[in-house]
This record gives sequence, C-alpha cells and structure tokens, in this order.
Amino acid sequence: MAEKKRNIVVEELIRTPVEMQKVELVERKGIGHPDSIADGIAEAVSRALSREYIKRYGIILHHNTDQVEVVGGRAYPRFGGGEVIKPIYILLSGRAVEFIDREMFPVHEVAIKAAKEYLRKAVRHLNVEEHVVIDSRIGQGSVDLVSVFNKAKENPIPLANDTSFGVGYAPLSETEKIVLETEKLLNSPEFKKKWPAVGEDIKVMGLRKGDEIDLTIAAAIVDSEVANPKEYMEVKQGIYDAVKELVEEHTSRKVNIYVNTADDPEKDIYYITVTGTSAEAGDDGSVGRGNRVNGLITPNRHMSMEAAAGKNPVSHVGKIYNLLAMLVANDIAKQIEGVQEVYVRILSQIGKPIDEPLVASIQIIPKQGYKVESFEKDAYEIADEWLANITKIQRMIIEDKLNVF
Repeated sequence: MAEKKRNIVVEELIRTPVEMQKVELVERKGIGHPDSIADGIAEAVSRALSREYIKRYGIILHHNTDQVEVVGGRAYPRFGGGEVIKPIYILLSGRAVEFIDREMFPVHEVAIKAAKEYLRKAVRHLNVEEHVVIDSRIGQGSVDLVSVFNKAKENPIPLANDTSFGVGYAPLSETEKIVLETEKLLNSPEFKKKWPAVGEDIKVMGLRKGDEIDLTIAAAIVDSEVANPKEYMEVKQGIYDAVKELVEEHTSRKVNIYVNTADDPEKDIYYITVTGTSAEAGDDGSVGRGNRVNGLITPNRHMSMEAAAGKNPVSHVGKIYNLLAMLVANDIAKQIEGVQEVYVRILSQIGKPIDEPLVASIQIIPKQGYKVESFEKDAYEIADEWLANITKIQRMIIEDKLNVF
C-alpha cells in the first residue's frame, strides 16, 4: 500500500519577525479568571466523559461540552474576611451521548462531579458547595454501540466533524515567555505556600515598545489572608519582587512591573476578594474568550478564534488541529537549524479523514543566511509524521499531557 501524499505546503513568509517589531502585545488570563474557569470546566467535563465512556464501553462516544457560562455572583470582601452573598452560577451545556443501547449513561452526574473537582483544584478559597451553583443542561444523544464499533473498524482514522482550521507558531518571543511564566509562577504551589493571600484570578498583560517591557499584573488578593491595608501592600510587594527576579532570568531588556494599578488607598480601594476570583463579584466568563491553546492571547501573531476547551478529542478538528499546529510548529522550531519563526495553519474538510487535511500550510521566516528551500523537506516530514500519528493527540489529551488554554 502506497504512502499517503498529504497536502503539506512549505513556503517562506516575508514579514517582520515579532522580536523586531516596535510594538508587541501579549496577554494571559490566569486559571482563576472567569473565562479560564469556563475553559477549565469545559475541558474537565470532556475529559471525565471521555474516560468514563472508555471505562464502560471501550471507546469515546460523541460529545462536545464547549458551552460553559460562568455568571458572576455577589460578594462583600473586607480585610480579615468577607462573605459571598450570592453564589456564582455555572451553566454546563453542549451535547453528549446519554442513551447507549437503551441504557442510560449518567452524563449530568459525571459532568457536575468533574466541574466541582476542577473548581476545588483551581480556586483554593472557593467553597464549591456554598459559593457555586452548577446547573447541567447538556443535551441528550443516543447511540447503537454495534454501529459505532463497526464505523470505527471501517474508519480507524476519525472523520472531521467540521470544516475548520487550527493555527500554531513557534518559538515564543521573550515577552511571550515572560507573560506565560509570570502567571505560572504566581499560581504555582511554591508561591502560594509563601504568599497564600494571592488568589488564582491573575491577569498578566505584556507590552513591549522597542527594548522596554511593561508588565501589568492584576492579582486578586484573598481578604481572609490579609488583616489590613499594610499586610495587603506587603503581598503586593511580594508579587513585585518575585516577578522581578523571574524577568531578570529571561531578559536583559528593561522591564517595568505594575501590580494592581486600580488600587487607590486614599479612597480605601484595594483588589481584595473573598474567594480569589472576580467571578464572585459580577465578572462573567465564557469558553473560548481567553487564552489560545499555547496559553496566550497574541495579537501580533496568527490566531484561531476557535474554542478548543470542551470539544471532543476524537474528531473535532477545532480542538485537534489547533493542538496539532502548535506541536508541529514547536518541533520545526526546535529541530531545524535556521528557523527564526514558523507559522502552521491546518484546514480540515468535513467528512474527510483528519490525517488528510485540505491543506497544512507551513510558513517559515528563515534566519539570516538561510534559505527555506534547504529545509523544506525536513519541515514537510515533521508535519507528515504528526499527521500520520494524529490519534496520538487524543491519547495525550486524555492522559492530561496537553493543555488547551
């Protein structure tokens, strides 16, 4: 049997590399941001359903749980400890197979349990039983297992369930690395142990103008962990010092660090929360409104608007191709000498095998002295190898080896 000749196109991209552009903007919404909470729950529900389907039936059945809405509650934070007076409302929707050969599968129970477990892990000071109401309105579907198994045998490579594209690029710029690593540091177990007052709702915005970077950090501070404004200011200083140390490891550029710039001590205004997330006080969240699959929001780069979190990991190209594009781009940037930047765009066609995209476009900005033609074959082979093993991405998702936001 002849090997497949895939539609992979490698070409030179003529544009100013990001590091050479005068202005660069980069954003990351931390795990406790309402949009990230929506993404995290959507993905946790999908993975829990996938594992339970495998456990019971040996196969992942159709589902998409990428419709999660976080409706902000109401709280009265105050130094020493306030209270949540109206809970955060979380709506789970989407579709999942609930009837298998006339037997009922506990979609809602699995989904709600997964959502609660995720929240407990993601937002430490959130009391899931008291501060949150979770409502599952995931739609029903039914399936005949025999026909599902027969279809899987006929098509070992899943067929795309949509005409959609995924986008990835590599390597990260200095500013992108700093923004990503700043949020990861502030939400790391080590940092929380030292500064338990820092909540999980952390947004980091990076602006590079020439060789100067402004890093603006909004970090929700937990009121029960700070007794007064003096302690609050000590926590802010702790954030500043930790981030300053981090950025010095990543860049020689001048970095200006700003923490909770909306504070106004004269008017007794401080960014304190009861739970560590602004979702307690009216801030809402939706799936797909936050970070892309590489964890960043990058207007200087090619991006897909697709919401990856919660989509099924078997045939939904809106999820699989965004992850695939990122993985292909990372490998090309790491393995091929002379690549300054690489952008990957992969387009599916509904009903066609996901290992045979309508096109996989690889655009490369070469370093000075290199020509794209010299590594065109290597780039093609990296993309071709990933496409030939595309079902590996499904396993990586289920085994929690890939993040989607």
